[in-house]
Amino acid sequence: MTSLFADFIDTIKNLTEAEIAEPQCVAALSLHQDTSNVRRDVKMAYAPFDHVNSGARIVIVGLTPGKQQATNSLRAAKQAILDGASPTEAAERAKVFASFSGPMRSNLVKLMDSVGLASSLNIRSTATLWGEDAGLVHFTSALRYPVFIDRKNWNGSTPDALRSAIMLSWLEQYTGQELSSLPKAVLVPLGPKVSAILEHLAKIGLIKSEQILTGLPHPAGSNAERIKYFLGEKPAHLLSSKTNAAVLDTARESILTRVRALG
Repeated sequence: MTSLFADFIDTIKNLTEAEIAEPQCVAALSLHQDTSNVRRDVKMAYAPFDHVNSGARIVIVGLTPGKQQATNSLRAAKQAILDGASPTEAAERAKVFASFSGPMRSNLVKLMDSVGLASSLNIRSTATLWGEDAGLVHFTSALRYPVFIDRKNWNGSTPDALRSAIMLSWLEQYTGQELSSLPKAVLVPLGPKVSAILEHLAKIGLIKSEQILTGLPHPAGSNAERIKYFLGEKPAHLLSSKTNAAVLDTARESILTRVRALG
């Protein structure tokens, strides 16, 4: 399983606060670039998302770390290194601190608790996965390291990772190999784009389809109406035309059935 943290320790230690705040612009953090695309600057930058919790029972899979997560991870890693932490400890501290940081974490906790994942894991709430029960969870992304398009966060659509040769290679090289090392964990994809990517990994044999818990609404604040309906906080007759209650109902029932099977 590929880990690049040791290769970037000196770089991280010497980053200025201005560089940490704009990691997509720092040449020393550049990992890969799609030179075949003359119209767009497609670049993967390094941020400390290498740590893998090999004992995890649940894996939360986002799209790719955005600039905020990358900044948080780099800042936490630098502090850990300056505190004298070992490379393994520094990588773990950076990963857990930054993973799914920001306002969408509270939505994600509510969604996971609502389908019984906390009970399945025998914990009081999935909120503790970022604290006392961190040993049960592994956080990762479909594209493990931050991907930027024209120096802005990749949105999952342009380009489509499953239709871009370079992005597909990043997906299989990093996240595919990473998830293949966790064959007994349930995988929680955040959003349909991530679900499609995980299904690709299942198709080529790196993970199993039955590991994938598809159907939770994406926890982003912009998805508020779908989240509220899924949680039972907004009735169907008040939904806008953008929200399909039947699709969400079907997804919820499928997830509940799968979670009950987990025991």
